[in-house]
Order: sequence, then C-alpha cells, then structure tokens
Amino acid sequence: MKHILCLVLSIVFFSQSHAQHQLASPQIIHYSTTEYKAGMQNWDVAQDQQGIMYFGNNEGLLTFNGRFWNTYPLANHTAVRSLKIDTQNRIYVGGLGEIGYFFPNANGVLTYHSLMPLLHSKDRNFSDVWHICIRGEEVFFQSLRQIMRLYRGKITVYKSTRAWSFLGMAQEQLYAQDREKGLFRYERGTWVLQSSEEPLQKLGVTSLRSYGRDTLLVTTLERGVFLLHGPKIERKATALDAIFNSDRIYCSAQVGQETYAFGTTSAGLYLMNRAGKALQKYTSAEGLQNSNVRAIWLDRNQNLWLALDDGIDFIAINSPIQYLYPSGNKHTTGYALYKQGRTLYAGTSNGLFRATLEGSTQDLSRAQGTFTEIPAAKGQVWRLGELRGKLYMGHENGFFQIEQDQVKPVYHFPGTWLWVPFSGTDYLVGTYDGLRHLRYENGSVNGIQDLKGLKESLRFVYADSVRRTIWASHPSRGVFRMQWSPGQTALQQIRLYTQQDGLPSSLYNYVYAVKNRLVVSTERGIYEFNEAQNRFVPSSLFQPILGNLAVQYLKEDAQGNIWFVSHKRLGVIDFQPRNGQKFRIVYFPELTDKLVGGFESLYPVDPQNIFVGSHKGFIHINYEQYRTQVSKPLILLSEIKASGDSVVFGGYFVEQGKVKATQDSQQRLQLSAGMNSLHFAYASPLEYETNTTEYSYRLQGETEEWSAWSTKSEKDYTNLPWGAYTFQVKARNNQGNESAILSYQLYIEPAWYESYWSYLVYALLAAGLVYYLFHWQKRKHRSEQKQLTYLHQLELDRAEKELVRLQNEQLEADVDFKNRELAAMTMQLVQRGEVLVKVKEVVSTLAKKQDTKDSAVSFRQVLRLIRDVESKDADWGQFTLHFNTVHDDFFHLLKDRYPELTPNDLKLCAYLKMNLSSKEIARLMNVTVKAIEIGRYRLRKKLLLSTEVNLYEFLVDLAKESK
Repeated sequence: MKHILCLVLSIVFFSQSHAQHQLASPQIIHYSTTEYKAGMQNWDVAQDQQGIMYFGNNEGLLTFNGRFWNTYPLANHTAVRSLKIDTQNRIYVGGLGEIGYFFPNANGVLTYHSLMPLLHSKDRNFSDVWHICIRGEEVFFQSLRQIMRLYRGKITVYKSTRAWSFLGMAQEQLYAQDREKGLFRYERGTWVLQSSEEPLQKLGVTSLRSYGRDTLLVTTLERGVFLLHGPKIERKATALDAIFNSDRIYCSAQVGQETYAFGTTSAGLYLMNRAGKALQKYTSAEGLQNSNVRAIWLDRNQNLWLALDDGIDFIAINSPIQYLYPSGNKHTTGYALYKQGRTLYAGTSNGLFRATLEGSTQDLSRAQGTFTEIPAAKGQVWRLGELRGKLYMGHENGFFQIEQDQVKPVYHFPGTWLWVPFSGTDYLVGTYDGLRHLRYENGSVNGIQDLKGLKESLRFVYADSVRRTIWASHPSRGVFRMQWSPGQTALQQIRLYTQQDGLPSSLYNYVYAVKNRLVVSTERGIYEFNEAQNRFVPSSLFQPILGNLAVQYLKEDAQGNIWFVSHKRLGVIDFQPRNGQKFRIVYFPELTDKLVGGFESLYPVDPQNIFVGSHKGFIHINYEQYRTQVSKPLILLSEIKASGDSVVFGGYFVEQGKVKATQDSQQRLQLSAGMNSLHFAYASPLEYETNTTEYSYRLQGETEEWSAWSTKSEKDYTNLPWGAYTFQVKARNNQGNESAILSYQLYIEPAWYESYWSYLVYALLAAGLVYYLFHWQKRKHRSEQKQLTYLHQLELDRAEKELVRLQNEQLEADVDFKNRELAAMTMQLVQRGEVLVKVKEVVSTLAKKQDTKDSAVSFRQVLRLIRDVESKDADWGQFTLHFNTVHDDFFHLLKDRYPELTPNDLKLCAYLKMNLSSKEIARLMNVTVKAIEIGRYRLRKKLLLSTEVNLYEFLVDLAKESK
C-alpha cells in the first residue's frame, strides 16, 4: 500500500514538474574536448581559492583559469576519478591504483606527488578511488575494498568486509557506506555504524546533503531520494521520482538554502526545492552537451559546473541575465512583451504566447510558469500595450484586443506598428500605410478612421496634443511634422525635415519621447527641435553624455534611466549611480549582436525585470542585481615562458608551503642571459561568465606607460637587455571596475661578456688599447715626421738637382756660347791672318816693283806695320780668357802639371785642343807649317808622351780631368 501511494504521488508530482518550470533559462557555455584538449569523460570538479577550476579527466587533472586549459597526468597515467582541494591548495587526486596530490613547485608549476610510498606493499593493489574527503588535517580516499586515511604523513587503511560504495561529508561529519552493513560515521579514528536499515544496505548511496537540523538528504542510484534522521531513514516523495527511478542520480549539490541540484546518468540535471517540487531541468534538449552528469560544482558566484560523460558545461543559474523562449525553441524572434497582473504575454515572429507566473519572487525570470500559444494570434506581433486597462496587440494583420486566450479584432488592416495617446479619448495608430485615428469610449474602441495626407509606413510617432502637432519619422525619408485636431479627417501642414533642416542625414532618424520631450536619435547623436530656429539641433541633454554616438533606439524606464541601442549594443544611462556621479553609462557586451537589428524593443517592468527582444526569444535582465553583483575582477598570471617553450613560471605563487595570490617581494625570478625573450599569459578566473574582460599591462624597466585596454590575454617581449624588470597587469570589466594590479618581478642576468668582471677586463683592455694607440700614434707621428723630412729632403735634393741641372744647362749654354764665340774668334783670327798674309804678299810684291826710294820706304813701313799687328798678343789675351772659361782653367792645369811649357806651347796646346790643322795653327801663330810640326814634336817631349799617344786625345782627356 505504501509503495502504491508513493507511486501515485510520484505520478502527480511528475505531471506537475512537466507542466511548470522556471520561466527563463540561464546561459549554458559548452567546453568540448576540442577546446580543452584532453579526455572525453570528466569525473569530478572543484574550485580553489583563486577561482581556478579543476576537473578529474580521463587523461589526468584538467585546470581552467577562465582563459587557458592545462592537463597534468598522474604517475601511472590513469584517469582522475576524484579530487579535493585543502586549505593550502593541495589538490588531492585518486585514480586506478594511485593516490597523491598536486602542488606547485618553486617555479609555480603544478607537480604531482604520489602518496603510494606511504602505503604498505600489501595495500597498494586497489581499484579506482571514487571519492575523496578532507576533514581538518585528515584526507580520506575511498576505493572499492579500502578507505585510506592520510594524517601527518602516515596512511591508515580501513578494509571493507564486502565493498565500500560511498564516502562523503555532510554537516561536518564524514560518512561511508558499506553495501553489506549500512552507513557508517567516522569518529576518532574508527567507523561507527550510523544506520543499518535496509535501504542503506541494498541501495547505492551517491550523495549526502544537509536537510535541516539533524536531517540528511540521501540520494541513491536505484530509488531516488531519502531522508535520514539519525539511524532512521525514510523515502522522500518528489516530483522527480519517476525520473530518478529510471535515470539514476549520480551526484548532487546544494544551491542556496532551499534548492538542490541532481545529476543523472542519462536524464541531465534537475533543480528541486525542499518540498520536492521540480524547478528546472537541463538535458540535451535544453542545451547540455551530454545528459550524463558525473559531478556538480557550485562555484563562488553560485553558478554550476557540470562534469559530463562527454565534455564540460557551465550553467549561469545565478546570472542577472536569463533567456526566455516562448515557443519552446530558439528560432523564434521576440518583438513585444507585456505583463498584465500575473500573466506575461510575449509577441513573437510566430504569434502570441502567454504564461501564468507562479511564486512570490520579484525576479520574474525565477518565477514558475510555462508559455502556451494563443492560436488565434498566429503571425507577426509588433506591439503589446494597454488602453484604459485593457491589453491590445499590434499585429501584421491589424489591431486586436487580448483577453486571456481570446483575441478580439478591433480592425483588420495590414500592419499596425504602435499607438500613442493624443488627447483625452483620442489615440493615433501608426501603420504600414500612414496614421489612423481611434477613439476609446465606453470601455471599447470606436470611431476608427484613416487620416489622409501622408501615406508612409510610420513606426515612430510622437504626439503633442498641446500644439496639436504630430511628429513621425521614416528611416529613409526624414522626420515629418503635421498638424491635426480631433474631428479632422486629414493631416494638415505636412513638412518633411531632412539634412537641410539640421539633421545629420535624411537616413536613420527615429522619433522618441524621452524626459517629456521630443528627441530624434540619429547616426550622429541625439537631436531636439528648436522652435525658434525651426530646425533640429544637438540635444542639450544627451550631447554631453553620448556625444555623436549613433543611436538606433531609446527607452526611458520608470526610474528615469535611459536605455539605448547603438550598433546592436545595448546600454543604459543610469541617472542613479552609486558612486556619487551624476550619471553612469553601463553597457551589456554579453548581449551584443543578440538584439533584433532595426526592430529593437525593450520592456522595463522595474529594476529587477528588464525584458529585451532578441532574435532568439527574449532576454531578461535583473538590472538591480547586475549593477551590484559585478565587483572588481580578479587577475591571475597564468604562465611565463622564456626563449621558446621553457616554462619559468607556472601560475602559482608559493610561500612557506602555501599558495598565495601574489609574488613575495623576496622571490624575484632569476633568468640567464639567453632567456631574454619572454611570453606572459594572464587571465581573469571568472571571465567565462561574461567574456567581456579587458586587460592592460606594462613592463617596468622597459616602459612606465600602461598599454591600451584589450581583450588579448598574452604579451611577448623579445631580446630584453639584462637588468631588473617588473611585469604588471590589471583587468577591467564592462562596468569599468578595475582589478588590483598584479606584479611579477624578474631579473635577467647579464651575459658573460656583460658581467662586472668582463667590464673590468674590458676596461683593462681599453686602457691597454689606449696606451698602445698612444704609443702607436707617437711612433706613427715620428715615422710620419721622418717620412716628411725624407720627402722634404728628397724635394730639396730634387730642387737642388734641378737647380744644378738648370745651372749646368746654363753653363752648357754659356760654354756653347763661348765655344761658338771662341770658334768665331779663332776663325776671325785665322781669316785675319790670311788676309794679312795676302796683304803682306801684295805689299811685298808691290815694293819690289817700285824703284823709287820713297816708295820703297813706304812699303817697308807698311810691312813693318803688318808685322807689328801680327806680333801683338791682344787677341791672344782675349782668346785665353774665353778658352779658360770654357775649359775650366785649362791653361792653369797645364802650367801646374807641366811648368816648363812656354806661352807658345800653351797656344799650341789650345789650338790642338780645338782640333785645328797645322796649317791653321801656323797662320794663327804666324809661323810656317814646318815650325808647327817641330813645335808639336817638342810639345810631346815636354808632355812626356810616346809616339803611340794621340796628342789631341791626350788634351781632351786632360780637359775632362779639369772638370
């Protein structure tokens, strides 16, 4: 009977669980084997104090710091089935026949330390370690046949009579299940039986969770959930029993005080409250990579990590941004949404849907409810809104009133964009084909009529009932201004404002009502109309805030904040910031490119409920949570590599056996000169939640300037000179909050040729070189001086030789001249002598012929005169002077050598030297030829010359000696 009742309750709960679930779904981020580059299956998950995630993987320990993945194998290269992290950041792991822990070495690189040597040889042969628990200083490892307790460097082994099937912590107590005896509790070194009731002997326990004081929530593989009160155990009926009975619960996690998460072997993940009501489910259909959930971890931001049979998934259940899919799939575009009472209506590209909201939560995305389609409203829905408390819908087929599931047509006319109040009971409707006027009287719409004069598609309309003015914009025409009063059937004084009227362009102008004024968003900022100038001017309100930013959409919420869209990026001007400023601009980069371009829509219910139309359903923003939850981001230095792939820092700072968040000032890294090219990798451990983190860095010692903000999380430096450096990096989130600056000090040693001893040697070598150069220069100077002196002397010698040559030439010229003069004189003497001889002969002949005494006397006087002339030595003196000049004192040399020579001998020598014939000499000396021959003979004797010696040649040689 009891089993039948449980089955009936399960069926009832199961039907309810499928009828209602949480209205919105969180973002699910997938990490596949392709991305983390390790084994397919993941068995366990944990997070350390810095926010780094760890996964037990088929290929070892898998780590993720928000940007980078790393894998560390076990000593025997088996899968890591379980892991736990202690307060000192030791990561204990268990595999097949292997237990140990990972801890960073001196360089911050995770290193595996096996605990197998601490086990006795007979206890080392064990199967997979499925669970690890840490209790103070004690670490427990559970395998099938034994539980191993590590305490202060020693291991104690607890054997099972049959099999240990579970080990877990709950309410600060350690429990283990023996499949034969039941559930045990660990106390002071022994295992005490907690309960031996039948379910705990036959059913495999998979987790224990706190369920109030002295009560534990027990999950089993075969039969769902139980409650344990001391030794007593009872079945807990839940809405998910049918699923839990067919798809086993493999793991669980507590989410807050009232919610539990259950991972199953084939049905995915389920969230359930304490009452057993299903809140949400996540299977392959809802976006999981795989429905076999091996482990669950609630991270420091209260979001879920799932270790799957194929991959890893992150579910942002606590994110202020959630997603609604009214049609049940992600292929329907959301255009309009409206909340009326506890009913939420959603207008999409495929019709109208409604959901009844259950629960008291103020955040509507957390409410329970299921969207159902309103069949009569199929087609494109453009707008939802109230008229006098009643809900109306602008549709591609006309204008309709909505009452629950009923759709009542007001009129059938293609394309209703929107409606705006004009005055009293009068409303203006923008359609595909101009404006329509409708009047709301007696609880219904009456008097619908077309307004003539402007047949344009008007999706943006502003009505000023005081001035009886209507403003409307067309994205490709400009802005229209019209006059109209109720009762008129046509629009009056229609004027089109374009670029000539102050607008930046005739394109992309959108009319909105913000802060009780008309504004036009353009591609160069927000504009307002200046009535006095009759033209548009930049808005005095928005220009100082947004400048010339292109804006496509504007919406004011009840708090006075202005939401806007610029280039498919959603932002809000928050006029109620909490930092003392007048306003703050907050962007939502998570939603970039998710909005419906050209048809943006935003529905602000209150600060906790902002709905945005998306090309995949709707997006819900809890703005109150968003702006308070985002705090300063964290920053981690992931890795430093030097000169290639040499890891010199592995991402962990260690001091006195503990992992710290920053580098100790005394732990400066020393690098050799050859490792002067560095690669830095850094990350924010919670970056995966928004993927909007930016980084800035600098390397002190090279520059003091911070880099520009960038999403790039790596930086390279090449060929750094030796010296001390400090690498600094900081992170910034999309709200402008900056992390603390993370610093890392290092020192690159000088090369051997840059050391102090090398510089001393260089100084000595330089001094020696200077000394050598000084003396070399000195020697060179002397050599150059000597060379110059030599060249100068050569030049002097050359000049002297040239002078001598010139003098010789002059002398030769003089000698030649004197020789010519001497020859001329000699010839003159010869000729004179010949003439005198002839005259003498003639006179002698004449004298012989004259008989008179007086004539004879006269002729004798003439002859005597001729002889006197012939005997005078005046000409000879002149001849001697010229001859001595030409022949270098020839006569003095003859006289010195041969003093017995007479003047006539000297004359004869001179004439012989001149190579004159005896006849010529005879004439010159006024003697006979015979006398000359005798004179020559006598001269030979005086000169002591033999007959073989030519007298002429002797005199020529003697003349040469005189030179």
